[in-house]
Amino acid sequence: QVQLVESGGGLVQAGGSLRLSCAASGRTFRSVAMGWFRQAPGKEREFVASITWIGGSTLYKDSVKGRFTISRDNAKNTVYLQMNSLKPEDTAVYACASSLRVTTQGPEYDYWGQGTQVTVSS
Repeated sequence: QVQLVESGGGLVQAGGSLRLSCAASGRTFRSVAMGWFRQAPGKEREFVASITWIGGSTLYKDSVKGRFTISRDNAKNTVYLQMNSLKPEDTAVYACASSLRVTTQGPEYDYWGQGTQVTVSS
């Protein structure tokens, strides 16, 4: 019902920057929030950041606070993740996700993109 396509990944040196984009299509009117997640080799998927479509309330993983910024363009149904001061430990596949419902524990994610590779070299 919702399709998500990420772009903007690539190879960057430590200290560099990348901006990821996630374009949503389909039943986007049902989405209340969007999130970015990442999964590194041999590790579990982890939450990076989220934003609500209305109000733009944001949440961040502690380790990316001050370096990453999530934003959205409601008219384009697109969310972004600006990543600055990248570190090798940021290397992962980054995927965006759409949430149809938010609980007191935070958004529950229902649709996922395929992900885009971010590699940060030393």
